[in-house]
Amino acid sequence: MTILVYLIPVALFLGAVGLGGFLWALRSGQYEDLDGAAERILIDREDRRFD
Repeated sequence: MTILVYLIPVALFLGAVGLGGFLWALRSGQYEDLDGAAERILIDREDRRFD
């Protein structure tokens, strides 16, 4: 039962780190252009040469 004294704060700390990372990603614009990367792979660039 005393292990819960250690596990509960560790779980809360890891949850706070995950939430902080998610909020940082939102504020830095990581989720702004979700369709751009998916469409960019379909664009055929003519300036690349495969010899």
